Amino acid sequence: MKFLHLGDLHLGKTLGDFDLIEDQQYILDQIISLISKESVDAVLIAGDVYDKAVPSEAATRLLDSFLSQLASKNVKTFIISGNHDSDDRLNYGSTLFESNQIYISAIYDGHLDKHVISDGDTEINIYLLPFVKASMVKHHFPESDIESYEDAVRVILANSDIDETKTNILVAHQFVAGKGEDPALGGSESAGTQSVGLVEKIGYDIFDMFDYVALGHIHSPQRVGRDEVRYSGSPLKYSLSEVNNNKSVPVITVDKKGVAIDLVPLIPKRDMRHLVGKMEDLLNKANVRAQEDFIYATLTDEDIINDAIGIFQQVYPNTVKIDYDNSHTKEIEQVDISKIAQNKSFSELIGDFYSLMYGCEITEEEMEVMRMAAREAGVINETN
Repeated sequence: MKFLHLGDLHLGKTLGDFDLIEDQQYILDQIISLISKESVDAVLIAGDVYDKAVPSEAATRLLDSFLSQLASKNVKTFIISGNHDSDDRLNYGSTLFESNQIYISAIYDGHLDKHVISDGDTEINIYLLPFVKASMVKHHFPESDIESYEDAVRVILANSDIDETKTNILVAHQFVAGKGEDPALGGSESAGTQSVGLVEKIGYDIFDMFDYVALGHIHSPQRVGRDEVRYSGSPLKYSLSEVNNNKSVPVITVDKKGVAIDLVPLIPKRDMRHLVGKMEDLLNKANVRAQEDFIYATLTDEDIINDAIGIFQQVYPNTVKIDYDNSHTKEIEQVDISKIAQNKSFSELIGDFYSLMYGCEITEEEMEVMRMAAREAGVINETN
């Protein structure tokens, strides 16, 4: 049997001011074609289906279209919630969906959802673990010692009667790490020593009873600990940190010989690029093939260029963001900001910051604009 592993669709996401619905539609159409070409039996979607808890109408329409196409091809679909999803919204209509072989587990209710599928020769157990926190699991197992996310998942698995003599697949959305090695991050994740995106770390060996673990949450495609514990990664690049990622989708073949994994590349409608250099050079050497891609530009010009993004968008219309890397920014990096606010008025702070950024004094007219904005925001009162 063949499975296709997806995660972190983030339907409805934007890049700066740019709507990604068309790009997401394009990549999902590509995935549908791949499913037909590979004769995939089932799709595993490992959470963060939507980018926001309250998804846009366009995002919900896109998911509806994708699921409808899978149902029409008689492909079984297994979906769990991620930390970006609204459990209730994703779970809506799940009972009705099951008649079309779409199985959604968005809310952990004390039981690990299990579905058995078979093609006659091979029988496989599919377990669905939606995103959980320790407190959620503690509610169902009050007598268990649950202090961390790993404790929570261990308790769930220990109470799920998993037959290790069978072929078992788990779909989960958690931060899973190898021994002494964290997964390579991509997207909006920010890692501490024990967590990423406010999700605590879980050791991959907790899943040893599973033949394949379809993970979501980390946007960079990669294995964790062993080949069969894997993040599919997001199907598109959603941040500058992913600019060098090669996006792919795992196609998993399960038979009597075991599990085989084939990573199939995904080609986006518009790629993402990071350009570094002086503005004049970057624009004069514009790559025609890149002009429709999403652009992050780091300018090395010493002087701040007025309306730099507007100028850049005349050549690269999908420029998302421009920043600077020059002598001024390097000086700012060396400033100890912990002491900058000591015994200084609002005007002094703004003046110092302006001087650091632009190398000159702020005018009185500009200072008054800053004071007005600060008053409206409630940062200062009328006497400051």
